[in-house]
Amino acid sequence: MSSEHKKNYIVQPGGFLQGELRVPGDKSISHRSIMLGSLAEGVTEVTGFLEGDDALATLAAFRAMGVNIEGPVDGRVTIHGVGMNGLKEPEDVLDMGNSGTSIRLLSGLLAGQSFNTVLSGDSSLSKRPMGRVTDPLARMGAVIGSNEGKPPLQIQGGNQLYAISYALPMASAQVKSCLLLAGMYAKGKTTVVEPAPTRDHSERMLAGMGYPVEVNGDTVTIEGGGKLTATKIDVPADISSATFFMVGAAISEGSDITLKHVGINPTRIGVINILRLMGADISLSNEGTTGGEPVADIRVRYAPLTGIDIPEDQVPLAIDEFPAIFVAAACAEGRTVLTGAEELRVKESDRIQAMADGLQVLGVDAQSTADGIIIYGGPIGSGEVESHDDHRIAMSFAIAGLQAGGTIQINDCANVATSFPNFVGLANKAGLNMEEIDV
Repeated sequence: MSSEHKKNYIVQPGGFLQGELRVPGDKSISHRSIMLGSLAEGVTEVTGFLEGDDALATLAAFRAMGVNIEGPVDGRVTIHGVGMNGLKEPEDVLDMGNSGTSIRLLSGLLAGQSFNTVLSGDSSLSKRPMGRVTDPLARMGAVIGSNEGKPPLQIQGGNQLYAISYALPMASAQVKSCLLLAGMYAKGKTTVVEPAPTRDHSERMLAGMGYPVEVNGDTVTIEGGGKLTATKIDVPADISSATFFMVGAAISEGSDITLKHVGINPTRIGVINILRLMGADISLSNEGTTGGEPVADIRVRYAPLTGIDIPEDQVPLAIDEFPAIFVAAACAEGRTVLTGAEELRVKESDRIQAMADGLQVLGVDAQSTADGIIIYGGPIGSGEVESHDDHRIAMSFAIAGLQAGGTIQINDCANVATSFPNFVGLANKAGLNMEEIDV
């Protein structure tokens, strides 16, 4: 976000959450629907598409490469696929905005094209490390220049890619997906081995569009030279966005909230598992599947929370939800300990440090560690916290207002629009008392 669009949140203390809400569509699935729909043969119709800045950056990139995409209108997008080799060279740099998913997945997909591209981003994205995707892509034969391992990325087209077998050094769905997309253009079978399970939206959507993907335990294999067939994609509500309301209801007495049609992909439900371990009252109903993705309505009622040692096997399943989980920990009785979460230090911000600093401002005993955090539950006070332009940090501290002793001011919240347009409106409808001010 450019500096002239700075926004702060002012959150008044107290309140509780009630009613039924549907949060915006899943960001991960929205990105992938545009990418794979563009490469498919035929017309892909998407409903529930997230009209946030990140997913719109992906959409704009494929339009710039010659794909006819109608919408979005009320979450509906129609993609006229051009086939695996139908993309055209864009006339300009492709601006990914704040979206790490866009730049990392596209770098794999574009490494196999016949033309050159440059991927850039905003000031926050330009600080994020890209070596974790460019290094394995280079082993496949890709030629990618960068700014000391950070964006912008200059991707040289016309290079034959060759399949590799790659063991991920740390669990990352973005790196896995990047290599699978490159693998579609590589000679031979590309294999990715995960140290722990991560979200599998790419594998599910590839299979749903007729591209064979072999999943065997921790190993995913894809063979180059296949094709994608257009389909209908109904994007479920995003569990990462639902998390803020799940935590809000779990910490504020009198709360009873139902979040509709939320994606409950087994690689994404760490937040449900962790909150339940802390004592949260969470129930699922109306379970079903849409486009290969499991969905349910999630009901959360207030119950006292207790601090826990978060199981490390849940960390990759909740990696984006930890800022909100830290707020739950601050409201729980006793101590919560997170380990094995180094990945959080290279998100839109260093989320471990940003949350520890903000919680300390609010009077909570929170100590960051190399790979996690230790939080002692206690009263939340008031104060001015920095979001570091990170949408999830901003929304997490907004939810903390439900249990705060006074007003919380959260700075630099414009990037909330990347994942959750109208967060403030929906939060106030549910029972928060907050306003967004232009600075």
